[in-house]
Amino acid sequence: MASDTASTFHPRIYLAGPDIFYPDQDARYRRLEALCEAHGLHGVRPADEADPPPGGAGGQLLAEHIYAGNVRRLAQAEAVLANLEPFRNPVEPDSGTVFEVGMAIALGKPVVAYLPQAGQTLAARVTAAFGERDAVGGLRYDAAYGLMIEDLGLPLNLMLGCSVRAFAATPEAAVKQLASLLTEPPRRRG
Repeated sequence: MASDTASTFHPRIYLAGPDIFYPDQDARYRRLEALCEAHGLHGVRPADEADPPPGGAGGQLLAEHIYAGNVRRLAQAEAVLANLEPFRNPVEPDSGTVFEVGMAIALGKPVVAYLPQAGQTLAARVTAAFGERDAVGGLRYDAAYGLMIEDLGLPLNLMLGCSVRAFAATPEAAVKQLASLLTEPPRRRG
C-alpha cells in the first residue's frame, strides 16, 4: 500500500536573495512562498535576527548563528531560487546571495535566478551605469573605475552566468522554470 506522504512531497527551495534587508521582507517572502506552493514547491526563508541564538547574543555571535542557520537551510534544500537583482549598486547582486549560489552549486543543487535585467548583458548594464572609455588592445573598460568590461553575452559575471541553470526576469517565471527543472525526468547518457 502506497503512503500518502509520498504524494505530498514538496521539494524544499532555499530562497536566496537580499529580500531580508527590505522593510517589506515578510510580504516579499510570503509572495515567494506562495509562488513556490502554487508550483508544488516549499519555499524556505533564510535565517535572520528573528531567530536569535540561545542567550540572545548579538554582534559576531549573532552573525555566526545566522550564517550557520542559512548554511543548514541551504544544505537541506533540494534547489535554490536566487534573487540576483542589483543590490546597493546599479549592476551587481548581493554578495551574500552570490556566496549562497556558489555554495549551492558546490553541493550539486540546481539554481534558478531572477533579475529584472535578465534579458540584458552584463556589458550593456555596466556601460549604461558607468560609461565606457576608449578600448585598449580590443578590450572595453568602464569610465568610472577603469576596469575591463566582461563582454561574454551573459546577464552576470561568467561564474554566475555559467553555473545558474536558468535566468528569468521575474520571480514568477523563475519559480515556473525551477518547478519544471525539478520535475523533468533525468536525461539518459550515452
